[in-house]
Amino acid sequence: MPGTAHPNSAASGPHTPVPPPPPGYAPGGPQADAQSRAPHAEASVPPSSGPAPGPHGGTPDPHGGTPDPRVAGYGAGAESAHGPSGDRTPGAPEEPGQPTQPPRPPQTAQPAGPGPSPEHQTPAQGTRICAVCHAGTVAQDGYCENCGHAQPRERDHMERELPGVAAVSDRGHRHHRNEDFFAIAEGALPDGSPAVLAVVCDGVSSASRPDDASAAASGTAARSLLAALPGGTHPQRAMHDAIIAAAKAVNALAAAPQQHDPYRQQNAPACTFVGAVVGGGLLVIGWVGDSRAYWVPDDRNAAPVRLTEDDSWAAQMVANNLMSEAEAYADDRAHAITGWLGADAYELEPHTASFKPDGPGVVVVCTDGLWNYAEAAEQLAAVLPADAHDRPLHSARTLVAHALAGGGHDNVTVAVVPFPAPPGRAGSD
Repeated sequence: MPGTAHPNSAASGPHTPVPPPPPGYAPGGPQADAQSRAPHAEASVPPSSGPAPGPHGGTPDPHGGTPDPRVAGYGAGAESAHGPSGDRTPGAPEEPGQPTQPPRPPQTAQPAGPGPSPEHQTPAQGTRICAVCHAGTVAQDGYCENCGHAQPRERDHMERELPGVAAVSDRGHRHHRNEDFFAIAEGALPDGSPAVLAVVCDGVSSASRPDDASAAASGTAARSLLAALPGGTHPQRAMHDAIIAAAKAVNALAAAPQQHDPYRQQNAPACTFVGAVVGGGLLVIGWVGDSRAYWVPDDRNAAPVRLTEDDSWAAQMVANNLMSEAEAYADDRAHAITGWLGADAYELEPHTASFKPDGPGVVVVCTDGLWNYAEAAEQLAAVLPADAHDRPLHSARTLVAHALAGGGHDNVTVAVVPFPAPPGRAGSD
């Protein structure tokens, strides 16, 4: 019987029907069949030799524990979007073009009489200039003293880059906060060769504290991978264990005291998960939910492929031969997710797969805020710059800009990971 669908609303962008899983594909096991979805040789995976690495026990803080200095993305902008930093009341109407927070009355009157206008005054060193009117200075409470607008939060738009990986996340045009989050990091394999990882999580909007859930999951998974890979754990097993660790971090949020929110149902925090590890000639993917990973070869004459299968109601109906593809994707429940990280998850089934690409390329790891506007692998490859392997940050920016230009109806987060991993700084502090 199909799993229970999470009450997450379908993304508002246009959709192309997702092809059903290939025959014989059984996601959830540590050796998911990847041969039928990508022209890569699947690596063998030894069984786990012990408990999952990383910080699995205890109760993490709201964002998944102490930030690891090796992890970019996590820790910067991971704070909850509450208070005068610019968040509107959850559940309030989200109209495009409206300010994130109603402006307050200006706190400092403009000088009367002749004199230089504020935009021509030279601010003192360290003074923050308003991002809205570009004239007033920003007070300590985060509001402009000239126009009264709250300033954009750091989490509204985040960009991070490391050698061999880059990621960009944006709030989009319609949402009042960014409920996506990512973590990217450089690690090392036992022989000292570099390993690069990216984790992207999408908070389930219908759940409580989705922004906290995505931050906790991405940070915890990255730290788990960084701890496991140098010790010799196979990358695919390390990814499986990292998903379990991320799920425990999100589950712990449900036990933490919560401030009552009259505009939102008080259910368990939840998020989706997708991650990629590149190192040692292997590409390893792990996912739960409908966030995706794509492979785009440098040789654009070769076919790009999608590496993940959605945990969605429609995909499950088709996979179980309960409905035709046309019937399933015409249903209003088509894009309801059937897998997620959270205390109310029906059953946690981490999906993992490993590949050995036969040439260079890039892995695009993203939330549905992107693939709603470039769902097929060919569509995404057409938007991705040809020099993505050498300029991952520029490529991530380009993909995010494509989603925003298409409507930006959802938060959008993209990580671009070149394969093979560049020499980088593996093994260094």
